Amino acid sequence: MLFLCGDVMTGRGIDQILPHPCEPHLFEPYLRSARGYVELAEEAHGPIRKPVDFAYIWGDSLAELERAAPHARIINLETAVTAAEDAWPGKGINYRMHPGNVPCLTAASIDCCVLANNHVLDWGHAGLQETLAALRGAGIVTAGAGSDEAEAAAPGVIDLGGGARVLVFAFGLESSGVPAEWAARKDRPGVSFLDDLASRTADAISERVAACKRAGDIAVASIHWGSNWGYDIPGGHQAFAHRLIDAGGIDLVHGHSSHHPLAIEVYGRKLILYGCGDFLNDYEGIWGHESYRPDLSFMFLPTIDRAHGELLSCALIPMQIRGFRVNRASREDAAWLQRLLSREGARFNTRAKLGTDDALQLQWDQKPVKRES
Repeated sequence: MLFLCGDVMTGRGIDQILPHPCEPHLFEPYLRSARGYVELAEEAHGPIRKPVDFAYIWGDSLAELERAAPHARIINLETAVTAAEDAWPGKGINYRMHPGNVPCLTAASIDCCVLANNHVLDWGHAGLQETLAALRGAGIVTAGAGSDEAEAAAPGVIDLGGGARVLVFAFGLESSGVPAEWAARKDRPGVSFLDDLASRTADAISERVAACKRAGDIAVASIHWGSNWGYDIPGGHQAFAHRLIDAGGIDLVHGHSSHHPLAIEVYGRKLILYGCGDFLNDYEGIWGHESYRPDLSFMFLPTIDRAHGELLSCALIPMQIRGFRVNRASREDAAWLQRLLSREGARFNTRAKLGTDDALQLQWDQKPVKRES
C-alpha cells in the first residue's frame, strides 16, 4: 500500500505558526505579511495556538496513517524550505518554510517529497539548494528537482525492503505555473521540466524508467500539470498518462496542481490520479471558489500488485483543512466527495462507494489485460 496526496503547502501562514518561522514579509499585492494569512484563518474558524507542535498540521491523518501502515508516503511539497531572501523576481507569490520546521514533515514519516512544482524556486537557486539539503538531511527522498539536469531527472528511490522499491519520477509543466526558465540544465539547478506532452516525450520517460526499474519495483510518474480550477481533463493529459502506462514502465500516475480533486481513471489496471487537490494550505478565509469545496481532499491509499504494478484496491479517506491542520471530513462532506468522484469518473467508468466508516473505496470496471507469455 502507498500513501499519496496532493499539494502540501507548509509555507507562508503555516510556517508562521510552527516553532521556527521565517521572516514574514511578502511581495503580494494584497498582503505584505504572512501573518495576515494566520489572521484570515482565525477570523474564519477561530484562534490557532502558536507555536503549534510539529505534528499539529497533520491532524487526524496521523491516526489514519498509523492504521493503514502504508509502505511508502509520497507528497507534492509545494513550498521552498529555506530562509533565503532572494525572492524570484516578479513572481509575487513566494512560499517558504524555515528549514528549522522540517520536523513537521518527519512527524508524518514522509518518505518522498516531489519538488517539480511552481513554488520550489520561489526563493531562487540558493533557496532550491537549501531545500534539497534540508530535506535530504532529514532523510527525506526528493524527486523532480536538483542541482543540475541529471539530478532533477533522477527518480526518488524508496526502499521497501526485500529488494523492492518505489521509484518516483517527477515532472512540472508550464500549464501549472512552472516557469520554463526553472528547467534544470547541465550547469544550472532547477526542476525536471516537460516542454510538451507528445508521445516522444512519454517514450523518452519510459526509456529512463526501463533503465532503472527492476522486477518488483513500482514506478510512479508524479506530474504537476493543468489549471487550479475546473473539472475538465485535457485530452493531452489522458493521452500522455496512457502512453506512459502503455510503454510498459509507469504503474501509477500521480497528478497534482488542481486545488480540488479531479476524476480518477483505472487504465490497463493502472491507477491515474489526474488531480489530487490541496491536502494542506493556508487559504482559509479566502473566498471565491466555494462551489469546488477546495477545503476537501483525500488521503489516497492504493494497494498495488508488485508483480505487475496493477491496482488491487484504493481506499480514499476524506479530509478537510481547518485551522491549518488536516481533519477527517464529516459524513456529509464525504458523501459530497463520493458524488463528485462518481459524477466526474463516469467517463472513465470509475465511481466511489461510501462505507459505514465514512471512507470511500474506488470502484472500476475491470477490462482484460494482455500480457506477453
